[in-house]
Amino acid sequence: MQELLLIAGIHLLGVSSPGPDLALVLKNSLSNGRTIGIFTALGIALGISVHIIYSMLGLAVVISKSIVLFNIIKLLGAAYLIWIGFKALRSIKQNSETHKNTGLGSLTNIEAFKQGFVTNILNPKVTLFFLSLFTQVISPDTSSILKLVYGIEMMVATFIWFSLVATFMTQKPVQNAYNRVKHHVDRIFGAALITLGIKVATGSR
Repeated sequence: MQELLLIAGIHLLGVSSPGPDLALVLKNSLSNGRTIGIFTALGIALGISVHIIYSMLGLAVVISKSIVLFNIIKLLGAAYLIWIGFKALRSIKQNSETHKNTGLGSLTNIEAFKQGFVTNILNPKVTLFFLSLFTQVISPDTSSILKLVYGIEMMVATFIWFSLVATFMTQKPVQNAYNRVKHHVDRIFGAALITLGIKVATGSR
């Protein structure tokens, strides 16, 4: 129980800190509505399952010690964030013309899920987080079943946290304020995602 509480606390600090996942949920929720934000959260939460699986198999250590593999993941993640950022900037005019009555973008549930999933699994900082968690926090004597329980708890907590973020950002007062400065905010989020991508690409381990 002490180990579970420790892991839950560390994970909560990690998942609530600013980063690509949070930026994506904020952008998708504001631009496309609550449902899209929640599907983005679901994609992020299920993306964690990939990190849990390779960590339990011991592959996180291999990835962290291989400069080539780590850099491949880092560059793919950076490229994906930059692509989403550019896509967001390009869609501003289209959204204003096609969805001016609803104020919502054209992102589908499946697209939102994919964005959340891919953004999470290609985030090298998440890889390092799970490497540290499974090598320094979780005891080597911990059973695979208990490790799986930890993983499920982190997935559920991630989904709940980002769903709450999506719910808050789509409250009527927040949405009304966003609609008044929509184009400026969309540009900020697009630029922020591109900046995050560049930061990931140029960041060190």
